[in-house]
Amino acid sequence: MSTIPFPIIRTALALAMLPAGLVALRAADDSDAEIKALREQIRLLDQRLHQLEQKQQLKEQEAAAAAKAAPKIAVTDKGFTIASGDGANSVRIGGLVQLDSRLFFGDGGGVYNNSFVLRRARLISEGTIGKIYSFQLVSEFGGTSAPSVLDANLGVAPSKAVQFKIGKFKAPVGLELLESDSATFFAERSLVTNLVPNRDLGVQVGGSFADGAFTYAAGIFNGLADGASTSNADFDNDKDVVARVFAQPFKNDKDSPWQGLGLGVAASLGREKGATAVTAGYKTDGQQTFFKYNSTVVADGRIWRVSPQAYYYRGPFGALGEYVVSTVNARPVATGAKTALQNRAWQLAAGFVLTGEDASFTSVMPRQPFSWDDGTWGAWQIVARYANLKLDDNVFPFFASPATNAGEATSAGIGLNWFLSKTVRTSLDYFHTRFSNPVPVSSTQILRQDEQALITRFQLSF
Repeated sequence: MSTIPFPIIRTALALAMLPAGLVALRAADDSDAEIKALREQIRLLDQRLHQLEQKQQLKEQEAAAAAKAAPKIAVTDKGFTIASGDGANSVRIGGLVQLDSRLFFGDGGGVYNNSFVLRRARLISEGTIGKIYSFQLVSEFGGTSAPSVLDANLGVAPSKAVQFKIGKFKAPVGLELLESDSATFFAERSLVTNLVPNRDLGVQVGGSFADGAFTYAAGIFNGLADGASTSNADFDNDKDVVARVFAQPFKNDKDSPWQGLGLGVAASLGREKGATAVTAGYKTDGQQTFFKYNSTVVADGRIWRVSPQAYYYRGPFGALGEYVVSTVNARPVATGAKTALQNRAWQLAAGFVLTGEDASFTSVMPRQPFSWDDGTWGAWQIVARYANLKLDDNVFPFFASPATNAGEATSAGIGLNWFLSKTVRTSLDYFHTRFSNPVPVSSTQILRQDEQALITRFQLSF
């Protein structure tokens, strides 16, 4: 048997393996094509996914823009509010209802009027336009007079330091008067409020500096008598200039025990003429008139007021004090001699929240509202006040009858406030007012004895 040469064997093996190599090569070519196809599919899928992501982002952006532009509606303890998505425009509808009862003691058989009184019933609308513009419209349906527009004003606030207010609003003089009607210590403001103007028509510029530590207000108003509010018209050229500055030097120091201290002074100066420029009457805490000028008295000349004022709040404790001097040049009759009459009043009031919540100039917010089921009782506050108002000695006998008017009133009051929630409050106040009469025995029954008044209030504020 002859031996086959190795080259021939190698050649034969190569020829035998050629079909397998061709198959493998074809398989390799097919695999490369599949890989290329898969890569192309992956590329197309990635492209498609990127497109879907872009579309989703676009939808999310459009949804966010739509949500931002959509109006927001809220019903809370602050009332009904509707606002634009960006917060630049908003309108709030709120209200204030105060139902009082007045009970008088020791009046010798019904001198005073025991009664239920719808003291205040207000519809409040206010809002902002374009962030820097604001408005306020308050209608009053309570009290003893016909329904009226209590506040109606427009604000323009280009910055915190410069803010304009135009229309009808509270003149910036009395500290307690500037406090919200729903937030005062007592159901009725003190004797001091008799000597300051209430709501007037005018234009005012004000603002704040140092993160609210310093505020100011100054304006020109039609001018009002003591304790009066505007009749929405003024038919003379005489106007009053009113200004107030108030500082809270430690407001931004959270660790200072004086953080809640506020000090200020307010003043008004003008010229007034006519019977409407003298007060229509000074009232007690029980809203009884204890002094009124004769009907023939007219103002004629300069009228001015000065009022230093302060408050202090720390934790559950709060205190407020103010002093007012009010001067009016008046004539007993149109052709009588002119006399400068200077009346003075002061008060000091304090309160303590028994349940531990913080006291403030803007009322008390209970930690937990009253709930019989949950066993929570809201917030409780005790309050006390002492006040005095003294008429100028020259008032008698030419400007007022000494037989029917008191020359001085001194009031002491204590009270208990129950804040059932942020919107509901009840109060129980007792006042004792002593009169000093120019004559030994007054012909006015109200002045023959001290006034002892028990005033209760149910309040809804939102």
